[in-house]
Amino acid sequence: MNENTERGNDSVIRQDAESVMSSYSSLSPPMRLKFICRLGYGDALPKEEELSGDVPAFGSNGPYSTTIESNTLAPAIVVGRKGSYGKVNWAPSGCFASDTTFFIDSNQTSSNLRWLYWALQTLKLDEGSKEAAVPGLNRESVYEQRVIFPDQEAQRLIADYLDRETARIDALLAEKEKMLALLEEKRAALISRAVTRGLNPDAPLKPSGLDWLGDIPAHWNVWKLKYVVSKIGSGITPRGGAESYQSEGVPLFRSQNIHFDGLRMDDIVFIDSETHESMSNSKIFAGDVLINITGASIGRCFYIEEMQSEANVNQHVCIVRPSSQIETKFLYFTLRSDLGQHQIDLSQSGSGREGLNFESLGNFSVVIPPANEQREIIKQLETVGQKSAVLLTEIRNSISRLIERRAALITGAVTGRIPIEAMRS
Repeated sequence: MNENTERGNDSVIRQDAESVMSSYSSLSPPMRLKFICRLGYGDALPKEEELSGDVPAFGSNGPYSTTIESNTLAPAIVVGRKGSYGKVNWAPSGCFASDTTFFIDSNQTSSNLRWLYWALQTLKLDEGSKEAAVPGLNRESVYEQRVIFPDQEAQRLIADYLDRETARIDALLAEKEKMLALLEEKRAALISRAVTRGLNPDAPLKPSGLDWLGDIPAHWNVWKLKYVVSKIGSGITPRGGAESYQSEGVPLFRSQNIHFDGLRMDDIVFIDSETHESMSNSKIFAGDVLINITGASIGRCFYIEEMQSEANVNQHVCIVRPSSQIETKFLYFTLRSDLGQHQIDLSQSGSGREGLNFESLGNFSVVIPPANEQREIIKQLETVGQKSAVLLTEIRNSISRLIERRAALITGAVTGRIPIEAMRS
């Protein structure tokens, strides 16, 4: 999609959003949901009935399995009740609503179901309530929520309008997401080639000795990671666990802080100096590479370029401290490349990706060029990375604006700020 096309689409959508200045004449005052619909409780799905048919089974986050029989009519609305509560899902062919959800079908309401699906999205149900010790959505609280309740014809027009207009925005979002994926893929391929073949396409090659790696430049060498680093080790759980965290003190890096594009500090926690000293073996120093070794983010890594203050890591983050044979940033690029990530996948084969142990990490193969060549590769990859970062930021900001516009459009249509006449196709 070119820039002019995108601007044209954005302009049309903006005109729709700017038409929200008048109200419906056919709308009645806001009505409590208990007079519009009933929320049915979903059922527990026996383990032995999972994957037994082609009926989608819905949990709070949407479809998670299939089964043989539905417990709703078609179509149906499914609302998360426990866990990720408040999410509003649409099941066009009916479904099995699990016991973590509420559902609404034509037996629970006489209103237009598709209109109700959009109306529910304006109520911020994910800000629900707490039932006992488990966060959840309280049915009686939902019933007290109010929406403007138009007549059946207006409901149909609103539903059709939102189906049509959100589809246009969703198509733009899909294009943006595709662009993000392509940029990330292109950069990843460049990194992988640079740390295994270098920058000179005409350099003589030799077999690496690893079938899955292939040839490498003739003057490069393959080493085990443990021979080119001075430390491989993680932190521990601070005494007292999460209760030991402070509002200030020594930063403690956890897996959620470590990302391929940097260290994210918005969710950083702190420990006191006494706890920090008791965890002296996992103190962080400038030049360290941090890599996640447990959970869904195994392999995510970044480096410490400079230290503003002392810091530490917990048991989910491993410190890899390079020796003089390998530059910090070259090690980081190697670990995040296909070369590093492939070995992480191999080390997790058959283990359910439960964790990456220090022995496995130490036995990773890394390709080491001369120091001056490492620095040239780092410079080139950083230049490309800076350009990519600008483009990625622009696309992500565009996605955020589209998401905000989509939410405003839904609210405008449901609450009457977009005139009915503007919705007619």
